[in-house]
Amino acid sequence: MAEKMRIEIALDCPDGVYLREVLLAPGATVATALHACDLARALPGLDPDAAPVGIHGRKVPRDQVLRDGDRVEVYRPLRIDPMQARRRRAARRGSS
Repeated sequence: MAEKMRIEIALDCPDGVYLREVLLAPGATVATALHACDLARALPGLDPDAAPVGIHGRKVPRDQVLRDGDRVEVYRPLRIDPMQARRRRAARRGSS
């Protein structure tokens, strides 16, 4: 029997960091890892099928095959465009 791979799932949440380790068979994909950790039940309101994902900070497709020790990261959508946030801060500083 083939040895299992140790994969970590990570998501930065407003109330902390969600970290979960799963053991998967060799050849498992990002989609398999997300399904194995039951992300939708653990984090209601997050659509794990729509959220962008990456491995060690690099965006990857869901059919990306994983390697032992990979860290799958689920990225939440930005609430506001960073450039727009900078403009708002600059406008507030200029009006005081």
